[in-house]
Amino acid sequence: MSNEIRKWLAADADLSAAELIERVRRELPADAAKQTSSDVQRSLRRMTGFGPLTGLLASNEVNDICINGPGEVWVDAGGRWHRTGIELEADELNLIVERLLAQSGKRIDRLHPMADARLSDGSRINVAASPVALGGPVVTIRRFQATGVRLEAFGSEEAVGAVRQALARRSNIVVSGATGAGKTSLVGALMAELPSDERLVVLEDTAELPRTSDAVVHLEAQPSRVDIDRGVSMRSLVRNALRMRPDRLVVGEVRGPEALDLLLAFNTGHRGSLATCHGDGWSQVLDRLKLLAQLSGEASAQAIAGLVATGIDVVVHVERIGASRRISGVHDVTSVQKDAR
Repeated sequence: MSNEIRKWLAADADLSAAELIERVRRELPADAAKQTSSDVQRSLRRMTGFGPLTGLLASNEVNDICINGPGEVWVDAGGRWHRTGIELEADELNLIVERLLAQSGKRIDRLHPMADARLSDGSRINVAASPVALGGPVVTIRRFQATGVRLEAFGSEEAVGAVRQALARRSNIVVSGATGAGKTSLVGALMAELPSDERLVVLEDTAELPRTSDAVVHLEAQPSRVDIDRGVSMRSLVRNALRMRPDRLVVGEVRGPEALDLLLAFNTGHRGSLATCHGDGWSQVLDRLKLLAQLSGEASAQAIAGLVATGIDVVVHVERIGASRRISGVHDVTSVQKDAR
């Protein structure tokens, strides 16, 4: 009977719960109704939520949820990957993907096989589907923790004190680290340390950072849709943010030519700004920013090196150790570069 229920849901997205129950009653003899009650309940959950994922999305223990096509669902909990025992069939997975993306108005098809989106609680979703994903839709969900992590949780008293001093003297800070190291969580903790009357303009590809006060303004980039519009790039957001009278800029992640615009902002009076960038260490992240800025094709390598030297004051490197995210170094870039000269 469960296969029939799946077919009904796939064929009629507007099928109500009452209509589904009535169909089951018509199709089954009375003595079989009890036997299929679990199928009906599972199907109703699929109609109103995210089916088998609902419990995982509600768990405070789960950091990431990964679905590698039809089959078993995996989660990162406690810093390690675990099998959940939940298995998804192809049609059930396709329906869950549709519902996950629906809240953000996104869709995937053969012309647009990849999408980034977020849930209403702030959790971030990435979906890759055919023809990019060969074995079926691959879904990665980065959970949003409703209670932000306090700065003290990221390191020793000495490390936290050094970061607080950098914030107080309005240093331009870049947070570096690997994927999943806790860069975004650390920036959220830094934002929570700032006075509530400071106007922060927060720029992100996919919104994740918290709204720590009423003075915080969030802008989110929009992907281009070749059949509709050109989208809104991070470069456009950075340039527009400079006209919004920010006390500080906060850039969720620098990963493209917007690095040049950010470096220009760092050098034109927007002190105390925050940004994140992938990197294995403080010196590597500076090299990466130089490379990204060169992608714009609008400045020489020498000019960009100068912008990095004068615009970035501190690099805070964060690492993931088991289930913890810890500050492994607070590097005063200006003093190091002075010594190098």
